[in-house]
Amino acid sequence: MLAVGFIGHSGVGKTTLMEKVLARLVSRGRSVSVIKSSHHSVDIDTPGKDTYRYRTAGAQEVMLVTSKRWALMKELEEPGKLSDMLAVLDPVDIVLVEGYKSAEGIARIIVHRKDCDGSELQFVPGVVAVATDDETLVVPEGITKLDLNSPGAVANFVVTLKADNDLL
Repeated sequence: MLAVGFIGHSGVGKTTLMEKVLARLVSRGRSVSVIKSSHHSVDIDTPGKDTYRYRTAGAQEVMLVTSKRWALMKELEEPGKLSDMLAVLDPVDIVLVEGYKSAEGIARIIVHRKDCDGSELQFVPGVVAVATDDETLVVPEGITKLDLNSPGAVANFVVTLKADNDLL
């Protein structure tokens, strides 16, 4: 399965772009999963609920199962590695990854807006494209420039990566 990372500064529209690219990939018959990394401490559990009580009592993993979905909460001693997170997922055609800027072995698309403060581009290893609304932006040779406002074009690019490079 191919993992494609979307990286960029907060507020540039990574989630919005990924959501639109995801919808286009699925509409074309591709199976897609998403991993989102957050630097913030997020708790999806609710104090007082059974799952919260089990977790705070010391359970290493707590799985909540309903008739429509399941969720697994796992306590970590250090941040989860992307390779470990990918291994947990069922096989799909493409995994869209938000964050994990320093993880190795995946293609990355930088999301860049011309009017976003502090949005100096960081060409970390694996960057294959920049999705931007800045028509004047010059990207290094070998890096594809994509229209941020054309999620269909970004989806086409991802499909091309899938065809060329099944990395995982």
